[in-house]
Amino acid sequence: MTWWKGLIAALIIAAVGGITFAGLREKPPPATEVQFGKVKKGPITRTVTGAGKVEAATTVKISSNLSGDLMELPVKVGDTVKKGQVLAKLDKRRVEASVRQASASWSAAKSEMTTVQVEIDRLTQELGRVKGLVEKGLASKAEQERAMSDLASARSRLASQADRAAQAAAVMEEAANNLSRTTLFSPIDGNVIEVTREVGERVRGSDFNEDVVMTLAALHTMEVKIEVGEHEVVHLILGQKSDIKIDAFDGQTFEGTVVEIAQKALIRNPGTEQETTSFPVTVALVAKPDRVLPGMSAEVKVTADQRDSALIVPVQAVTVRPERSLADTATNIEGNKLSAPKKGETFAKVVFVVDAEKKVHARRVKTGISSDTDIEILEGLSEGDEIIEGPYRTLAKDLKEGDLVEDQKAGGGKGPGGRGGKRG
Repeated sequence: MTWWKGLIAALIIAAVGGITFAGLREKPPPATEVQFGKVKKGPITRTVTGAGKVEAATTVKISSNLSGDLMELPVKVGDTVKKGQVLAKLDKRRVEASVRQASASWSAAKSEMTTVQVEIDRLTQELGRVKGLVEKGLASKAEQERAMSDLASARSRLASQADRAAQAAAVMEEAANNLSRTTLFSPIDGNVIEVTREVGERVRGSDFNEDVVMTLAALHTMEVKIEVGEHEVVHLILGQKSDIKIDAFDGQTFEGTVVEIAQKALIRNPGTEQETTSFPVTVALVAKPDRVLPGMSAEVKVTADQRDSALIVPVQAVTVRPERSLADTATNIEGNKLSAPKKGETFAKVVFVVDAEKKVHARRVKTGISSDTDIEILEGLSEGDEIIEGPYRTLAKDLKEGDLVEDQKAGGGKGPGGRGGKRG
């Protein structure tokens, strides 16, 4: 009986020792809850977006070079006008008087030229008669020289009078031109979108400060002007297709085309932390929708580039890590060549790949174009690779090389990282 008691005591001591050893042994770290995904092939489109206002492609302000009272205004806001149509008439009585005065001056100058020409004809005949008398010895050389001098003087007066007639003709032409300016004509086919003067008001014409009477717009051709950042404008070229959504037409999308890309940047708050650089871009609507008016708010999405079949992963799956924290390997586990880190780089783009033991490895990648949701992988991954897609906080800060992971759906809990942080 004694040896049985000793055996039982030994077993109890061994069990207690095993439990104590197991309790003292370091526990493996818990798995991090993440969202799994796969590298897949599919289409991807890079888009450049921006917001702006709908504008008429051609807008013309109608003003007068002359000052005068507005006598007639046969059009109103909303009217459709044709090129050459009368838009307004100013009081022209003062200008008509100037035309008559200039015409009279020109007529007088021409009459004086006729008079001088008659005098020249008479002096020419007189010179011929004196020359004949000199040849016969009946007149002196002095009389011939006097006749020649009189003729030269008359010809000089004719030239001077011709200059005065030309000056009078120019004044008359200017007066006639001013008379034509008292009537304002439409330079385009379009619509009246604004009238700023009423009949009877004084229009103050000037070549330096315009006094706008009305504004016309060619509403059959509409466009949207947006501002694009310097990192996105490099992907735009003329002729790229665009989708335009106008706030007033909920749920509808209209086709557009890039027609102008500014060559000069708009720099706001230069020299400050809030400095921004952008470039104006004009996108024309291919067809004018009914009831679209200038000033309406619009959002533009330009198709800058697209791939029919590319290796893609969700945008949030690509994160960055310091170069010093990555292993400098020349190839990945599939043998695909990776881009070597550039000298001087501080961070590298990586995607966390999951191995068969559910451990993650930071894989250096080279990316291509990106859409709103996906990004193209040019180097570093293969189709079918299992990767980590989220959560964002876990990918951006918490996850590191060799961490054990588990599917967030399988874990069913929420850690301190928000949606599926590390379990405590």
